[in-house]
Amino acid sequence: MRILMISDVYFPRVNGVSTSISVFRRELTRLGHEVTLIAPDYPGAVPEPGILRIPSRYLFIDPEDRIMGVRPLLALTGQLRAAQYDLVHIQTPFLAHWLGVRLARRLGLPTVETYHTFFEEYLYCYVSWLPREWLRGLARRVTRSQCNAVDAVVVPSSAMGEVLRRYGVTTRAAVLPTGIELDQFQAGDGARFRARYGIAPDRPVLLYVGRVAYEKNIGFLLEVAARVRQQHPSVLLVVAGEGPARPALERQAQALGLAESVLFVGYLDRAGELQECYRAGDLFVFASRTETQGLVLLEAMALGVPVVSTAVMGTRDVVRDGAGAAVAEDAVEPFAALTSALLADPERRATLAAAARRYAEEWSAGALAERMAEFYTQLIEVCASEPVPAERGSLP
Repeated sequence: MRILMISDVYFPRVNGVSTSISVFRRELTRLGHEVTLIAPDYPGAVPEPGILRIPSRYLFIDPEDRIMGVRPLLALTGQLRAAQYDLVHIQTPFLAHWLGVRLARRLGLPTVETYHTFFEEYLYCYVSWLPREWLRGLARRVTRSQCNAVDAVVVPSSAMGEVLRRYGVTTRAAVLPTGIELDQFQAGDGARFRARYGIAPDRPVLLYVGRVAYEKNIGFLLEVAARVRQQHPSVLLVVAGEGPARPALERQAQALGLAESVLFVGYLDRAGELQECYRAGDLFVFASRTETQGLVLLEAMALGVPVVSTAVMGTRDVVRDGAGAAVAEDAVEPFAALTSALLADPERRATLAAAARRYAEEWSAGALAERMAEFYTQLIEVCASEPVPAERGSLP
């Protein structure tokens, strides 16, 4: 099978969408399928086989992202037609959506789109000067229009599927989370990480890994850390990742008197340094209210790090109380109380750590890629038997 993917983001831009695409591409290729990805070019991006980098320009509303050139992308139509792809998989709802739908119609191919991000709650974090309800309504309308313009939708969690149905999305859908590549999350020297950053071997460490963005609710974790410190004065919250919220979070940490209790370490290399960071943590803490899955939770558990997390949106499918995780209420005081209790109970943490490793094995990337390939095959067969509508959705 030949699959053409298109996305507005990909490495070196680090986020969950980039990780999901990379994992599925690698695992689908191992299964014998050919996957080509269309993505923006970035300064410093290294050429890779199977990736078509499109000339792009700076996106003023988000300095981390780029916007692809429309003409260079559409100029590839002849080349893409000659490659005889079987399906177009759209990964993001911005320019890649419109161009992906347009390319698919030109090539006469079925389209599937993965809905990675809960935009109803996400948009307000970046355009907070507009009324929140107006932004929610806009997100719902755009999402409904886009999802109904493709032949199938993939969602990473059942909660996200429920949201789309409430929006009025009628397109066929499948719940297919991104798996983790377990072989990449077996090693890691936590002591080495602690030594590198001057963290004492016996200092209790809470860990967050992920994009340092407003929608990740890291400010909540800072408030939790301030309360945990009352019971564990030496506690340290390590925040690994970068993003637009970092300056505001650093100011919040100062205001809470956490200057010596929070460590921002930036992006970490996934080839080793990230695993060391995970291993250095006593507990992984997470409280995002917009997450559609939460891959970092599974990564932490694969490395035997117990998780304390709320179970909101996509994390409902990932965190099970006792299966490597302790589910916390979405409020600072009970979250902090649970975290403090676990820090004081090494035996319970060890039990959760052992359960975490076993649980993570259920989320292997290979098994989930097989399910994705089966879904592709079914969609191609169904679309081949259906009349192709003259137009689905509005095209640019």
